[in-house]
Amino acid sequence: MTAAPAPAGPAPAADLAAALRAWLGRLADERQLSAHTIAAYRRDLGDFLGFLAEHRGAAPDLATLAGLTVRDLRAWLARRAGDGYARTSTARALSALRVFFRHLEREGVPVSAALALVRAPRIPRGVPRPLSEGQAKAVVDLERRSGGAPPDWVARRDAAVLLLLYGCGLRIGEALSLDRGDAPPADGGLHSLMITGKGRKQRLVPVLPVVAEAIADYLAACPHSSGPGDPLFVGVRGRRLQPRPVQQTMVRLRGALGLPASATPHALRHSFATHLLGRGGDLRTIQELLGHASLSTTQRYTEVDEAGLMAAYSAAHPRAG
Repeated sequence: MTAAPAPAGPAPAADLAAALRAWLGRLADERQLSAHTIAAYRRDLGDFLGFLAEHRGAAPDLATLAGLTVRDLRAWLARRAGDGYARTSTARALSALRVFFRHLEREGVPVSAALALVRAPRIPRGVPRPLSEGQAKAVVDLERRSGGAPPDWVARRDAAVLLLLYGCGLRIGEALSLDRGDAPPADGGLHSLMITGKGRKQRLVPVLPVVAEAIADYLAACPHSSGPGDPLFVGVRGRRLQPRPVQQTMVRLRGALGLPASATPHALRHSFATHLLGRGGDLRTIQELLGHASLSTTQRYTEVDEAGLMAAYSAAHPRAG
């Protein structure tokens, strides 16, 4: 009796699609990356696989990834450069590919060693562009901001959000993810917020009384009532506030206060770190407050401080001219 033929497995392309789904699920469940980061990784892998299909003349599969050459990868990087992709974007895409290959290796799937031989494009080290102390204070000043344009409670809401960014060094997503139950009491004392940042990493951030008072002021004026588990900051329809209205507020403020184009909500976080450092703040402490995984990220603010010192020296020293 002849043995029955083995059932055909899924097509190679289907194997790759299943591997991609498993990898993206792992990023969300085990590594707990944000939906934004996962979407970026998905786009990056899609771009690479689309390039391979065109470059090789056939839809890629797992065998294609096992047979990748340095020439294939350099052709992909050259195509991205020719299409005008920023170096930071290409470096992230290459990082996504490395993370995916590590996932395949853990699953026992053969991958090409060529990826280890390809360097990411060199990225010029950027220096954060904070606001001056006077500019930051003007931005978070409610009376200068309201001007009768938005409803009073919206102006108070925006003031509270911007104060959280500048007074606590939060990312805009961290501030807008807070719930009503997180609101600190406005009793004049120093309280703390437990913030969940990138990679679901938690940190404790002190809240100054002026920030707590601004939040309480907004809540007292807000027409939308809700419970402790509901969003702290809401839009005009009562749903969780999205970043766009806050960004639009900063655009309006740039015009009203004559601020540079770099005056974004994230610039307030930069200002928080730079002003703390300028007043003698410890670099390690600032790292913890910002939720940076690496001290080298926080050290960028020392370059800002040094640049400010040199500018002041050049302006004030009698022999500088």
